[in-house]
Amino acid sequence: MDVPVYLINGFIESGKTSFIRTTFEDPEFINTSRTLLIVCEEGIEEYDVDAYKKKNIDVVFATDMGGLDPHYLNELNSTYRPDKVVVELNGMWKMEDVLEVDTPAGWITVQMITLINGETFDSYINNMRSLIIEELKYSDTIIVNRCEKIDRKTVRRTIKPVNRKASILYETNDGMEAGGGEEDELPYDINQKHIDIEDDDFGLFYLDVMDNTKKYDGKEISFKAQFYRNQGMPKDTFAPGRFAMQCCANDIGFIGIVSRITSTYKDFFPTHEDRDWIYVTGTIKNQFCREYRGKGPVLYVSELRDSEPAVEDIVYFT
Repeated sequence: MDVPVYLINGFIESGKTSFIRTTFEDPEFINTSRTLLIVCEEGIEEYDVDAYKKKNIDVVFATDMGGLDPHYLNELNSTYRPDKVVVELNGMWKMEDVLEVDTPAGWITVQMITLINGETFDSYINNMRSLIIEELKYSDTIIVNRCEKIDRKTVRRTIKPVNRKASILYETNDGMEAGGGEEDELPYDINQKHIDIEDDDFGLFYLDVMDNTKKYDGKEISFKAQFYRNQGMPKDTFAPGRFAMQCCANDIGFIGIVSRITSTYKDFFPTHEDRDWIYVTGTIKNQFCREYRGKGPVLYVSELRDSEPAVEDIVYFT
């Protein structure tokens, strides 16, 4: 029988222990199954080990990487025979090392949840960026607690370039879910029929239109970009976009929107080269596109002209 494994990650004081304790109060999660909790970090909050035993929750402590040794994990599996496993990870451990651990037969990681303390987020990003990025890129769900004073746009611009599929949730200081949707985080009004994308906002627009194409369907969009056209593209197709830094200077790549022109601009392609700066206006359609290997945003161009370069050549997501 498969044993689901839940990885709970985050730096110290991120709220991992509080999150796990709250989860263990949920009868739908605990039900009648036997749960094994592996604690890999000594935090400020503590677990009531004796009380948990009465709920069929066994707690073991493994505060160094040796605690995730395959032989030790097999011993735990034989001793406790869990129906599910929850692991409170040490936020300082390299995620690649954790994910490479050989687990007992049947153990399957079904979810990784990362907790972020909104009060210390900026400090960690500025001083320990590579470590926090490694945590974020493997997460299925990211919970930002103590978020009252945090800039959500900064959080989203940090997470989405490295992990577009992760769900981002916000909680207040008292643990309540914070209101507001992703539209509140956008620097432009998504409800407008025509949207002008500022130069600094192109990266955020790109992430959102790729993830939520349906809400842009039929919207007229204008933005400054660099010309790009692959020789394999149809004769009416190009991909205006920008070079963007995802997490570090060594990770810069081009991000573009597949676009179609009419015969009005048939002479535009022969007179322009890749990286020429242009200004594009067009209407987004959510449709199948060979370049995306599925559905995605296709811009039908209504205006196309030369432009001055953006002040910043590279798009930064933070």
